[in-house]
Amino acid sequence: MNKKLIAILFLMAPLAIFAQKFGHLNSADIMPMMPEYKTAQAEIQNLEKQYSNELQMMESELAKKSEAYDKEKATLPANIQQRREQELQELYGRMQQYYQQSQQELAQASQEKMAAITEKIMKAIKEVGVSGGYLYIFDVASGIPYISETLSTDVTAAVKAKLGIQ
Repeated sequence: MNKKLIAILFLMAPLAIFAQKFGHLNSADIMPMMPEYKTAQAEIQNLEKQYSNELQMMESELAKKSEAYDKEKATLPANIQQRREQELQELYGRMQQYYQQSQQELAQASQEKMAAITEKIMKAIKEVGVSGGYLYIFDVASGIPYISETLSTDVTAAVKAKLGIQ
């Protein structure tokens, strides 16, 4: 009797595997629909504009000082010429440093804002997975080369509903 039970279990095991539910979605399609994403994009653009304006002011100052120096250069003593050239180089160096620092800060701000949004999407995916009884939910945006749409359910609408978006 034990052998029959074991044989039945082995025969039923493949059926249990086929009864599992798989889901898929593309988080890259969901993210732009989220109000948080739109807010984050606006904040990043504002920050980028602030950095750009500051950089333009620095460029303008450098251009004015450079132009003034070029006009006076012939009449200035050598030591003052050297000092002015050094000032221009320092200003140019500060401008380059500011540009690099602003790009790093912009990238970091973007990364932090997107991480919070991604975390919210992942939480919604997990909730849909638990409530829907899914074994796996695959995100096509992560580079999965193939998902059978006949054996996998598109859970995009359910995740959108969990996030409160249309």
